[in-house]
Amino acid sequence: MVRLQTATLLLATLAPAFAVASCDLSAATSAVPKDVSGVANAAASCPDISSVQAIAKVDWAAEFGIDASVGAKLKSGVMAAVSLDGFAKKLDADLLAACGGLAGDLGAGGDFANGKAACDAAAKAMVDIKGKLGGGFKISLDVAPPHCAASMDAMADCAAECDASLEPGSVKVECEPGKLSGTCEAECSGTCEMSAGASCEGTCSGSCSAKFKGTCAGECTGKCDGKKVDGVACEGKCKGSCSAGAEGKCGGTCSGSCEMSAAATCEGTCRGDCSVEMKAPKCEGEMTPPKASAECEAHCDAQVQAEVECTPPRIAVRIDGAADAKLAAQYKAALEANLPAIINIAVGMKDQALSVAADAKAVVDGVQATVGQLKASPAIGARVTACVAAPFKAAFDAAASVKANVNVSVEVKASASASAGGSAGGGASAG
Repeated sequence: MVRLQTATLLLATLAPAFAVASCDLSAATSAVPKDVSGVANAAASCPDISSVQAIAKVDWAAEFGIDASVGAKLKSGVMAAVSLDGFAKKLDADLLAACGGLAGDLGAGGDFANGKAACDAAAKAMVDIKGKLGGGFKISLDVAPPHCAASMDAMADCAAECDASLEPGSVKVECEPGKLSGTCEAECSGTCEMSAGASCEGTCSGSCSAKFKGTCAGECTGKCDGKKVDGVACEGKCKGSCSAGAEGKCGGTCSGSCEMSAAATCEGTCRGDCSVEMKAPKCEGEMTPPKASAECEAHCDAQVQAEVECTPPRIAVRIDGAADAKLAAQYKAALEANLPAIINIAVGMKDQALSVAADAKAVVDGVQATVGQLKASPAIGARVTACVAAPFKAAFDAAASVKANVNVSVEVKASASASAGGSAGGGASAG
C-alpha cells in the first residue's frame, strides 16, 4: 500500500534538484544555473491539470520540451493521480452518507468532516444503544453479500484514450476468472441476480413468496419445523413464504438471486457462463487491458472503479432478549436502512479499493524514473516538478484515505452485529 511516507520520500528525492513547491518559480530561480534561468522564467506557467479531461488535452512533450515517450509517461502518471484522488473522494462521500445516516438514526447526527468521522460517531452510537438493551440480548445479522462490478467496456475505452499505442475499438479487456457478469440473452449457467421477482429453478437467496422450503432469516409464514407460524422468526426450517434471508427451494416468486440447477434464461444479471457473448460485461475483480502502460492502467482502474455499481446486500436483523423493545426496534431499523451501503464498501468494494490505492505506487515509480531523465535540464525539470507536485501529493493523501475508510467500514459492520458481551451473531452468512 502507498503510505504518506512515500510522498515524503518522493519530495525528498526531488527537492535537492528542484526546490519548488508551486507553479511560481520565483523561489526556484536562484537554485537554477544562471545560464538557464531565462528558460525557467519563460516556463513559469503550468498547463491546466485540474481534471483528467484537461490533462488529456495537453501535449506534454511540446509543453515541456521533452522526449515524446517521457511526455506520455508523465501525462498518464498525472492522470492516474487525479483519478485516484477522485475515486477516494467518491468513496469518502458514499461512506459519509451511509455512516452519517446510521449515526443520525441512532440519535447522534451532526456535521461530520469525512467518512471516518461519521463512522466513528455511528460506532459510538451503536455502543451507547447496546448498553441500554440489557445484558442478555443477542443480535443476529444475516447478510447476502453485495456484488460490485465495474464496466469492462469503460475500461477498454479508457485504455484506448490513455495509451496512444492502443487502437480504439480493438482493446480486449480480460477479467479475473470467475468474476465476469453481464446481460445474457440466451442461457445462463451459474447465478441469476433478479432485476425483479421471478421463478427460480434452483436455490433462491433473498425472499420467496410461496412454496418455500429452507432456512429463513426474516419472517416465516406457514410452518417452522412443523409448527404453524404467521410472520415470525424461524430458527429451523421454514415452509411457506420467507420475507428475507431465504436460502432454499422456492415454488413462488424469488426476489434476490437464483443459483440455477441448470442453464436457463436470466431476467437480470448473469454471473457465470452465458451460451452467447455477454452484453455490457462487468468484472467483480481485477481487469487487465493488454499492453497498456502501468501509469495508464492505474489511471483507468481508479476512474472505472469510481463508477462501480453494486447490487445491494440483502440483510436481515433480529434482536432477541432486549430489555427495551422500542430501542431494539430503532436499532434494527437503523441498521436495515444504512448498513447495506456500508457493507458495499466493507465487503463488495474492499479488495478493489485497496488495489486501486496501491496503484499510486506505480505513479510514484513513474515520476521518479521520469525526473531522473530530466536531470540534464534543471529548468525543465524544475517546471515539471512544480506542476505535478500538487496532484501527486493529493494522490498520496487519497491512498491513505481509501485505506482508512475501508478499515473503518469493516469495523462498523463488525460492531453492528456485536451482541451483549461483544460477541457477534449471524454465522458464516454475516461474513
